Amino acid sequence: MGGPALPEGWESGLKPASFAYHRAGSVPEAVTLLGELGDEAKILAGGLSLVPMMNFRLARPSALVDVTRIPGLSYLRADPGGLHIGALTTHRAIETTTDPAVRRDFGVLPRAARWIGHYPIRARGTFGGSIAHADPASEWCLLAVLLGAQVVLQGPGGRRTVPAAEFLQGYYTTDAAPDEMITEVWFPRTAGRAVLTEFAQRAGDFAIVAAAVRADIADGTGRCRPGSTPAAWPGSRPCREPGTRPGNSRRPRSIHPRTTMAAASTARG
Repeated sequence: MGGPALPEGWESGLKPASFAYHRAGSVPEAVTLLGELGDEAKILAGGLSLVPMMNFRLARPSALVDVTRIPGLSYLRADPGGLHIGALTTHRAIETTTDPAVRRDFGVLPRAARWIGHYPIRARGTFGGSIAHADPASEWCLLAVLLGAQVVLQGPGGRRTVPAAEFLQGYYTTDAAPDEMITEVWFPRTAGRAVLTEFAQRAGDFAIVAAAVRADIADGTGRCRPGSTPAAWPGSRPCREPGTRPGNSRRPRSIHPRTTMAAASTARG
C-alpha cells in the first residue's frame, strides 16, 4: 500500500517535511519498496525515534515504509543456539517476559528494559528499531555490543548476519544498505551474569553515561575468569573497554558489587 506526497501547500501546516507513505505486508515487499524508493526512504517501526526527528526536521525522508503489520517479526525465543529477538518485539515485551530461560540466561535484558524512557515508549518502541536507529545512548545497542549479538538483515540479495560491534558504525550510522531491513537480533551466548546501569538527569531521560559488564565467574571463588567484559558509553558508539576483549589473558580480579556504578557516579560529580 502506498500513497503520494502531500498536496502542495499542505506542508506548511505540518511539523515534518512532506513524505510519501507506504505500508509493507511482508519482508520481501518492504525490501522491494526500499529498493524502489531509493536512499532517502526510511523504515517506520515504532517511530519513537524517527518521528520526533522528523518533527524537528532533523530527518527528512522522502518516503516511509511502514513495517508494523508484517507478521512473524515479534518474538522472544531462547533455544540451545542462544536468544532470538524479532525486530518488531517491543521493549515492554522483553521487560515483562516470563520465559524462565530468558530470565535465567539473559536476565540483563528484561532488567535493562526498565531504563528505557517511560511506559508508552516501552509499549510501542521496538528492539530492531532501536538497533537500526543506532543512537549510542541506546541500552540495546550497548548490550548488543557487550554480549556479542548478531544482527540479521534481509535485502534483495538474501539474508546476511553482521556482528553488532561492526553493524553499529557511529552516531545514527550502521552497516545496513538502504534496501535492507533488520529481521532479527541473535544473542549466541548466554549472559546470566551481566548488568547495565546508567545515569540521567531525570527518570526516562536519555542517559548521560552508561556502563555494563558481563562477568564469567569461577565457581566457588567469586573471581572473574579471563574474558569478563565491561562496555561503556558515551562516545560515537558503545564499545568494549580496551584490553578486556573476550579471550584476553589478563589476570582475573575480584569485582566489587558497585564497580559497574562507577561511570554513573562520576557523572553525579
